[in-house]
Amino acid sequence: MTESLFDPKMLEALVCPLTQATLTYDAEKHELISKTAQLAFPIRNGIPVMLVDEARALD
Repeated sequence: MTESLFDPKMLEALVCPLTQATLTYDAEKHELISKTAQLAFPIRNGIPVMLVDEARALD
């Protein structure tokens, strides 16, 4: 599996675990972005890792 196997349709069901806000998909960085929480959640092997401890703070 590769990072590119993420199905963007999953965005319809996923929300930020911290704020419950909608997410956007950054295909270049393979991350789901929560603008409200200012966090980027990684996608590993096509699977979003929706753990705040694993998220990267946005600049």
